[in-house]
Amino acid sequence: MPHVLKAPLTVEFPFTRSLGPVQSAFLTGLRERVVLGVRGSDGRVLVPPAEYDPVTAEEIRDLVEVAPTGTVTTWAWNHEPRRGQPLGTPFAWVLVRLDGADTALLHALDAPGPDAVRTGMRVRVRWAGERTGAVTDIACFEPYEGEPEPPGGHAGVFEDPVRGIVAPARLDYTYSPGRAQTAYLDALGSRRIVGERCPSCRKVYVPPRGACPTCGVATAEQVEVGPRGTVTTFCIVNIKAKNLDIEVPYVYAHIALDGADLALHARIGSLPYDQVRMGLRVEPVWSEGSRYPDHYRPTGEPDAPYDTYKELL
Repeated sequence: MPHVLKAPLTVEFPFTRSLGPVQSAFLTGLRERVVLGVRGSDGRVLVPPAEYDPVTAEEIRDLVEVAPTGTVTTWAWNHEPRRGQPLGTPFAWVLVRLDGADTALLHALDAPGPDAVRTGMRVRVRWAGERTGAVTDIACFEPYEGEPEPPGGHAGVFEDPVRGIVAPARLDYTYSPGRAQTAYLDALGSRRIVGERCPSCRKVYVPPRGACPTCGVATAEQVEVGPRGTVTTFCIVNIKAKNLDIEVPYVYAHIALDGADLALHARIGSLPYDQVRMGLRVEPVWSEGSRYPDHYRPTGEPDAPYDTYKELL
């Protein structure tokens, strides 16, 4: 079996959103140790609150305080908590219908084990020590055997309300490039660029995908291309990317390598950004010990005629 590469990959970015009046009141309430729901047209109290009525689709703002105690409606045990989850030890994910609410809120339940959790058990909110106006202001739920705690009748009006939130989004997974791109990456390690030729249309694709995107048939015939190529189109980057040590502005371009029927993208270096142009002839530059080109630079050849690359724009 041929060697196939794989590596861990993380996609992460902060997601910023503004809040409407209902979500603002809900999150500000959590900061103040108050749980608010919203009453819909059918009389039900929704927690977490919705901004639009699930029955009529009209905007709703009738805020209702509910109790910090409630009942577990269903649950699942989490044996191995992951980074960023509410608790660092095994816990239960639970849906809790708070007293005074008609829908359930999803959160964590701190319990010694799955035998201590059951549908119908009584729980209450455990508040976080430091609260900022986020769902994490509820640290978790905990078992509770006392009487229901009555809500205070808060109207949902607060000083210094929360107007927006920043939620980190992160995806961790293992990426495998597959047979075709593994061969492509291995060739780059020896400073060669290889694609694959379609047995039907005879086009050469770089990087290879293992199948022809036009004909849909499998590709296996390897073809070495380049290393020189032609800039078909490009953009000037003016915003500095996090963890990328490249001064702005710089140019990212689509480059049609000689012998290839698909343009790949790469950075253009070794000349001012305002001198990059369509038709510019370029070649790869490898850093010492690198497995892939650091950037492409001009070859000094005359520009390629437009008709030679117009089909690859």
